[in-house]
Amino acid sequence: MTPRRFLLPVLSLIILCQFLSSNLLSSKIFHPKSFQLSNGLQVVLITNRRAPVVSQMIWYKVGAADEPPGKSGLAHFLEHLMFKGTRSILPGDFSRIVSRNGGRDNAFTGQDYTAYFQEVSRRKLELVMSLEAGRMRGLLLTDKEFRAERDVVLEERSSRTDNKPASQLWEAARAALFFNHPYRNPVIGWKHEIKDITIKDVRAFYNRYYIPNNAILIIAGDVTIQELKPLAEKYYGVIPRGADITRNRSKEPGILAERRVEISDKRVGLPSITITFRAPSYASAKDNRAYALEVLAEILGGGATSNLYRDLVVQEKLASSATAWASCDALDYGTFGIFAAPRSGISVSEVESRLKKIIQDVIKFGISEKSLVRAVNSMVANSIYARDSLNSGPNIIGQALSTGLKISDVESWPDRIKAITIDQVNKVAKEILQPENSVTAILRRD
Repeated sequence: MTPRRFLLPVLSLIILCQFLSSNLLSSKIFHPKSFQLSNGLQVVLITNRRAPVVSQMIWYKVGAADEPPGKSGLAHFLEHLMFKGTRSILPGDFSRIVSRNGGRDNAFTGQDYTAYFQEVSRRKLELVMSLEAGRMRGLLLTDKEFRAERDVVLEERSSRTDNKPASQLWEAARAALFFNHPYRNPVIGWKHEIKDITIKDVRAFYNRYYIPNNAILIIAGDVTIQELKPLAEKYYGVIPRGADITRNRSKEPGILAERRVEISDKRVGLPSITITFRAPSYASAKDNRAYALEVLAEILGGGATSNLYRDLVVQEKLASSATAWASCDALDYGTFGIFAAPRSGISVSEVESRLKKIIQDVIKFGISEKSLVRAVNSMVANSIYARDSLNSGPNIIGQALSTGLKISDVESWPDRIKAITIDQVNKVAKEILQPENSVTAILRRD
């Protein structure tokens, strides 16, 4: 749910931060409007008049972490198959129709959601709404299309993961970070389990989860609520409500031991070290820890003025890059990560030793008030510019609503960040940045 960062001229940033501190003490980001259809579909509108275009996104509250055991990759596989035929269009025609009408479309799957989108001129909104609503309950699958698309998915896994050491390392690190929770499984799925998925599995998954009361429709762009409501009722309101869904997932045990994974491969172009910590998410924390972690990530690795970049890249010249991030927008657990790539002639071990010393210093001495102020001002200022993008609002709000949050949580994000104190940041650093809560992933050139 964190708004994307944008580059700003230094002078403009200073002026904007001063303006924010004095005039936007209760700032909001997207100012959306929302209503619910009788079948349970939540509809969100983000009006954006900058151009005569609209974006439609449909978010289903189901992802890789909702798959049955032994069926990893099922949610992503279904995403591919959703572009096949429906009761009203032929296989492959969905994207062709969007393209012929001057638009573009795509989809993506995460651990907690699956989302589909189209971007078209405002005159074509009704067209794409009719198309998207048509495949919510009208998907038609044949054995031939199913087998062909399974080969496509397996080839995607081969090219993006099996032939890339960095992707293989990420999978191994993720599996080591989560012992028991399904976040340990890759979204694309394990190869042997993809091969075992049947068309019956796909149909059952589709019938259970692709229902209006498990979905969020988000429209952004040059359209009013008065124009949207009749269209939503016409195309989506007629779809029957499905059975209520409860997301029951395995929980993680307590912290057990520090973990380490390494890959050495001749194909590695850039050796690196990544240290990932299991962390609270917005939805699971129920307090300010996730927000404090975001501020900590900005302080440690949020650009050229951050602590990691200053120490490792600029001053000590040990690394060519260094960054940190907090990913707190999942349903059950978040992650906090630190990454560095050594300079030519510097070993990964040297960078690892220095990186872990920096982490221990953060735990022992904490961060400074000056660093806190800089990070908060930068984060709040950048959130304002998320309004300018047609796609930022639907993506941020869609992910939030799919992971147990409310629109008010998104809109209050700047205020919650501004409320974080230095004591809160230092407390969460001591809690999360412990060795036994981490996985160290090393990528070396063989």
